[in-house]
Amino acid sequence: MTQLNKYPAGWDEDRVKNVLNYYESQSIEDAVVEDEAAYEDDNQTFMKIPNDLIPVLRQLIAQKDVSSNRLDSMIGINL
Repeated sequence: MTQLNKYPAGWDEDRVKNVLNYYESQSIEDAVVEDEAAYEDDNQTFMKIPNDLIPVLRQLIAQKDVSSNRLDSMIGINL
């Protein structure tokens, strides 16, 4: 019997643990700096979206071919 991977492509348990450790050990000040930097990034857009449209938006995003390393580059750590 084949065991299905419960993680997205390019992810495994160690990578998830590294991300959790990064955010759980991050200070409030560092989190604020990271959030503020995201708002200043010209490559990102923040939008207010009605909650009932979120499932549709998530589906559209899931269909887009996004690099598995995108999170790494956004938070500046090597996972």
